[in-house]
Amino acid sequence: MVARLVIAAPSSGSGKTTVATGLMAAFAAAGLAVSPHKVGPDYIDPGYHSLATGRPGRNLDAYLCGPNLVAPLFAHGAAGCDIAVVEGVMGMYDGAAGQGELASTAHVAKLLRAPVVLVVDASSQSRSVAALVHGFASWDPEVRVAGVILNKVGSDRHEALLREALEESGVPVLGALRRVGQVSAPSRHLGLVPVAERRADAVDSVAALASQVRGGCDLDALLALARSAPALRGGAWSPGLVSSPASPSSSSNAGRAENPSGAGRSTRQAAGAKPVVAVAGGAAFTFSYAEHAELLTAAGAEVVPFDPLHDEQLPDGTAGLVIGGGFPEVYAPELSANEPLRKAVASLALSGAPVAAECAGLLYLSRELDGKPMCGVLDADARMSERLTLGYRDAVAVSDSVLAVAGTRMRGHEFHRTVVEPGAGESPAWGLHQPERRVEGFVRQNVHASYLHTHWAAEPGIARRFVERCAT
Repeated sequence: MVARLVIAAPSSGSGKTTVATGLMAAFAAAGLAVSPHKVGPDYIDPGYHSLATGRPGRNLDAYLCGPNLVAPLFAHGAAGCDIAVVEGVMGMYDGAAGQGELASTAHVAKLLRAPVVLVVDASSQSRSVAALVHGFASWDPEVRVAGVILNKVGSDRHEALLREALEESGVPVLGALRRVGQVSAPSRHLGLVPVAERRADAVDSVAALASQVRGGCDLDALLALARSAPALRGGAWSPGLVSSPASPSSSSNAGRAENPSGAGRSTRQAAGAKPVVAVAGGAAFTFSYAEHAELLTAAGAEVVPFDPLHDEQLPDGTAGLVIGGGFPEVYAPELSANEPLRKAVASLALSGAPVAAECAGLLYLSRELDGKPMCGVLDADARMSERLTLGYRDAVAVSDSVLAVAGTRMRGHEFHRTVVEPGAGESPAWGLHQPERRVEGFVRQNVHASYLHTHWAAEPGIARRFVERCAT
C-alpha cells in the first residue's frame, strides 16, 4: 500500500500546481520518497513534479489508457515510495467532453481510492467558501474530500473568517497560503514553460514552492491523511508484460502487417544485439510519457536519448527514431541551423529505418517550419497558427505502419497551435471520429508522423512492433 493524496480544485487557476509541486518538494525535503503523478495528458507539470521529487513524473489518464489501467499504472510508478501526490486536472469534476466523469480528477481519485484535498482560490470570498466546499464534498458520495487548502489568502483576518466559515462544512482546513509572494512559472502559448528550458530558475521556483507550502500547510496532517488511504486492489502494471504487435482487434492480439521492405538500410543489427532506438529530447522535445521508454526497453531496445538542438549526429548504430512532442516552433532557427542532424534524420528515414513522430516530431520532419528548413522527410510545410487545437480524440489506424496495422483503434490527444499543410499524406496515419471526421498524419515507407499524442501503455504491442521493425 502506498500513502497517497489527490490535489484537486473547483476550477483551473486555483493553484493546484503550486500546492501539488510544493507538497512534493516539501515531503521530499523531509526525507520521504515521493511519487509524482498528474491526472490527464499534461506533459509540462510532470517536469516540475520530477524536479521536486527526483523521480519521473507520470500521467494517469482514464481516457487514453482506460479506467482499468489507472491503478496499475499508479502502482507501477509509486512502487517503493513513502507517499504519492497526484495533481488533478481542471475542475475536480471536469472530464472528457460529453462523457460524464470519465478522466476527471474525481474519477481518478475513486479509481485510486485516494483522499482528496481541495485547493480553493479564496481571494474574493469569505463565508461563501463553506458553501463551495460543501457542494464539492457532497456532489459525489464516492469521492472523499478530506481537507481544504486555502490559496491566495489576503490577511490574518481573512484567514480567520475563512476558517470560521469552514468549521460548519465539516471539512478541515489543512493549509492557508498567502496572496503575497506567490511563486509562478512563466507561461506562453501552450501553458507553463517546461523545466528543460529554464532549469536553474525552475530549481529556485520549486524550492520557493516547498518553502511556501511548508510554512502554510500542516504537513503532518496531510501525511496522516495520505496514510489513511486503503489498499489498492490488483497488481502493478509492468512494461515487461508487452503484448504481441498492435492489431485491430485488441491490445493483446498477435496481428501484424506485412513487413515493408527495409532495403537500403545503412544500419544492420548484429545477431543478438539490441537495436538502438534514438529518442529526441532536450529543450525542443520535452513531451514524453515515461512508460514509452520503459516499453521500448522491455521490448528489447537500447534506448538512447539525443538533443536535436545540439547533437550533430544520431547516436551510434541508430536503428529506429522516436521524436515526441515539444516546442520546435520556439526553436525553429536553432533546429534549422543544425543541418548535419537534419540530414542524418532524413538519411535514416530514407534508408527504411522505423521513425515514429508525434506533434513536434511531425513539424521537425516537415520541409519547413515557419519558413525555416527542417528535415524534409515529409512533403508538408508547418507554421504557427492563431487557433489552439486541443482535445481528446478517438482514432483508428488508416494505414499499416511501424506502430500498428490498419484498423487498430486508439485514443489520443491533440494539443498544438500549429498547422501542417497538407494535413494528411496519401497514406494517412489516423482517422479521427470527433469532434469531426477527418484523416490526419502521414505513413510513408517506415515513417509514422502525426499530431496525435498516444499513450503506448494502452496498446503495448506498439512498442514491440516498433522494436521488431528496428531489429530487422
